[in-house]
Amino acid sequence: MRPVVRLTASATSALPRSLLLTICIVYAAFGLFGRDPWKNEDAAGFGVMWTMARGNAHDWLLPNLVGKYMTSDGPLGYWLGASAIRLLAPWVDPSNASRVFTGLLFCLACAFVWYTAYLLGRRAEVQPFKYAFGGEPEPRDYGRTLADGALLILLACFGLAERGHETTPLLAQFACIALLAYGLVRLLERPREGAVLWGLALGLMLLASHPVFVAALAAGTLALVICVRELRSRWLLLLGLPVALAVSLTWPIAALASFPEDAVWFLNQWGYDSLNAFAGPSGPVLHYALKNLPLFTWPAWPLAIWAWFSWAGLRRAPHIAIPLSIIAPLLILITLQSHQSNRLYMLLLPALAVLAAFALPTLKRGAINAIDWFALLSFTILGSFVWLVWLAGMTGFPPPLARNLARLAPGFTPEFKILSFVCAIAVTVCWLFLVQWRLARHPKVLWRSVVLSSAGTTLMWVLLMTLWLPVVNYSRTYKDVAEQIASHLPAGYTCISPVRLGDAQIATFAYFGNMHFAFNEDCDVILRQDTQDFGEPSPMSHFAWKLLWEGRRAADRDERFRLYVRIDRPQAPRQRRGWQARRN
Repeated sequence: MRPVVRLTASATSALPRSLLLTICIVYAAFGLFGRDPWKNEDAAGFGVMWTMARGNAHDWLLPNLVGKYMTSDGPLGYWLGASAIRLLAPWVDPSNASRVFTGLLFCLACAFVWYTAYLLGRRAEVQPFKYAFGGEPEPRDYGRTLADGALLILLACFGLAERGHETTPLLAQFACIALLAYGLVRLLERPREGAVLWGLALGLMLLASHPVFVAALAAGTLALVICVRELRSRWLLLLGLPVALAVSLTWPIAALASFPEDAVWFLNQWGYDSLNAFAGPSGPVLHYALKNLPLFTWPAWPLAIWAWFSWAGLRRAPHIAIPLSIIAPLLILITLQSHQSNRLYMLLLPALAVLAAFALPTLKRGAINAIDWFALLSFTILGSFVWLVWLAGMTGFPPPLARNLARLAPGFTPEFKILSFVCAIAVTVCWLFLVQWRLARHPKVLWRSVVLSSAGTTLMWVLLMTLWLPVVNYSRTYKDVAEQIASHLPAGYTCISPVRLGDAQIATFAYFGNMHFAFNEDCDVILRQDTQDFGEPSPMSHFAWKLLWEGRRAADRDERFRLYVRIDRPQAPRQRRGWQARRN
């Protein structure tokens, strides 16, 4: 039984293309530039790109972080960042240049999501009820409205903000997922083009991630083809699979041909890490997913569930089945993760947004008002809080907020930046005008229920990346520590052995401190991270370790770094044997 969707042409007024494009660019651009690589995955991903950009063919074919192989993902995302670093090297510093493709991939994924929803929204089975005397929307207008809604839902998702601006291979995977959904939809109208796009998406996904991802997505497509008759096309086998194989095998073949021994080890470890990452569910992982996944994917997931129930009679139709063929395998992988991580959550969002868009025509007035009021109240309160904290940092008023800020970021000195202030004022004024328009006009367009949510997340992200960017950057960078360590390094040292250092720390220390790390050599310097009181490094018979420097980031009380240099012990001269002494 299909739902009866009753809409007039006025309910399918599309957003102006310029406004939609502006929202995407603003959302994508803020938070990309004017900051350091941040701790954890952002800094680690940048470190691999920076190593590639400075390295040779070995570094490009076998991704590594200043000599430490990184086998959790394929090289595609790193290639893009490293290419931007090299191309923009004379004008842009490597840290900012590496994030250029982050913004481009984000916008590209948004475009694929829009066109996927648009093509599905034009199909005959989803069209609204036809009135006796006309007045219903045209399929093209209906599809555009649903596409606008899908893009707004994607931008409204809470978890997209930070993850969508990190310097990691995740953005390349995100774009590949969006391309995969678009290719499957294209398969309905243009089988050859759709098959090529599907194969290209799978091949690029393997280059950007690892084999388990591709196997899961291919299994989802197989189930989709079995269940949906319209998608049974021989071109998937004749064109799609060959394209996928040709694209995905380019990197392994090139690596094996250039560096056979290293490539064999690297590819084996890449496959092993891929399997080990999904070795089976554990209690903490499932608890982490149940606690964080609903917030990360809000508001897409409740709308997607409503679309599933409201289109009960058409669950095998492409507009439901295609997004589910991507969502279901990813949900299975999330439950099978070996470690707590929200990386996979972001890959759910393109398909979730497309599916959620088809809930908009069936939402009741009460649900629409509830979504609107929740977005209006929550983002207005949160935006006001961001302004108050910024004001407390600049002026010391209100005193409680100023004290809490000083406690959370000890040593931070606020500074007024006129450009950031103007941008924050502008986005706040736009939010107030949008709220006034929504409350005064009571528009009937389909996307009215999600426009405040998407604008609210954009408001919060821009405010955080303007007013709060200095303090966030201060609390999440290792730049100051790297410079302190570099100033205490002995002249002419051979190499540094990292002990209990994370990938983000190694990357940041190497970049900002120009430090030379080694992982399989006997080095004369040790840089160690201690989260508790460990003893001194064990001395040997012919050398000992001398502490040169000890410190930590001002914003982090748990980490502590210690720098040691090796001091050779003087060796006593050997005593000559008696007959040699007599002979002399």
